[in-house]
Amino acid sequence: MVAMIVRKFSSGLKRRLLLVNAEKPVLAEESILRQPVSPQANRRGVSIFFLMHGLCFASWASRIPTIQSALNLSASSLGTILFALPLGFFISLAFAGWLISKIGSRKAVVLSATLYSMSLVGIGLSTSPLQVAASLLLFGFFANLLNISVNTQAVAVEDLYQKRLMATFHGLWSIAGFAGAALGTWMIGNGVSPLQHFIFVCLFVLMVIAISSFYLVEKDKPTDKKSPILALPDKSLLGLGLIAFCSMMVEGAMFDWSGVYFMDVVHVNSELTGVGYTTFMIAMAGMRFLADAFAGRFGLRRILQTSGALATIGLLLAVILPQLVPSLLGFLLIGMGVSSVVPMVYSAAGKSKTMSAGMAITAVSSLGFMGFLIGPPLIGFIAGASSLRGSFLALTIMSCAVVIISSLLRREQNN
Repeated sequence: MVAMIVRKFSSGLKRRLLLVNAEKPVLAEESILRQPVSPQANRRGVSIFFLMHGLCFASWASRIPTIQSALNLSASSLGTILFALPLGFFISLAFAGWLISKIGSRKAVVLSATLYSMSLVGIGLSTSPLQVAASLLLFGFFANLLNISVNTQAVAVEDLYQKRLMATFHGLWSIAGFAGAALGTWMIGNGVSPLQHFIFVCLFVLMVIAISSFYLVEKDKPTDKKSPILALPDKSLLGLGLIAFCSMMVEGAMFDWSGVYFMDVVHVNSELTGVGYTTFMIAMAGMRFLADAFAGRFGLRRILQTSGALATIGLLLAVILPQLVPSLLGFLLIGMGVSSVVPMVYSAAGKSKTMSAGMAITAVSSLGFMGFLIGPPLIGFIAGASSLRGSFLALTIMSCAVVIISSLLRREQNN
């Protein structure tokens, strides 16, 4: 009897051990050395890299007026130099997909974040327009490489959680942008040069990378091996891609030209040149954390239509009444308007029935980021031909396009 009980207990214990082992992820030889971190740790790790991405870009954006003044650049000359950013982006398109497919998004994030922060120092070291343009070319290259790889990581985290988190990740990017703008304003007010500013940011980012890289997702979400990692939107995603393009063109213009607008059009004191950008970032960051809840209640189409309308009203207010208070209110509305568009579009793209979630989000993200980088130099060209107020007025075409294209979305994309 005792022997029978022992045998039953032993067989039951073996079955339980087999079930437990079957549920544990196996990472070949690496699992012997250490277990993968928890989904919560993965989420924190990816969040930190979104923060670092936003911090680096905002650090550059906050010093554009300083660099323009130091090099005595006109609006059109600045626009020409800023065109190096989208050029670097376009060059990185094919390379980014190849690199992620070869080494995975985890290693691509670490590599691109490292070189992205270091290229920021290159901008600070530049002493001529040509050197600034060359440095911006590298800055745009690594910015897009990090953008694609960290969004691929975000898709993997969403898969672990089985829920939408993209808006929160982009909200963190916005918070970092706000922090970077505030830091830039402080640096300007205390006479810190762009080089010293950028070296400080670079060292901080490199330290964070060294600590946080261990918490990224080990493996990307599986995709169709026959398809490229980076693709353009197909017909079912083209509308979403165009919405992202138009909205991010407005967003990119706010990043690069808000300081110049408040300095040359609103005519504020030098220590207040970043106040418009800061107001924009506060509105955008705050609204992004509410985007998922609003979309669940009102639907994607309604959220996108409202967003485009708010951005249009804000732009018109800043152009028609270029005084401090009306312009601040206008930039507040613009921030609220563009805040929800990108994360909502990415989330909708992730539900694509024609492409995998990772492929669809990457495709729409790439088209949207094109607008983000094309917008600033285009503003410079229009400003050179007319005025900076005229170029901001031209942006209303993009914000109105968000309303129009959103109204044409198919019913299944509205969920």
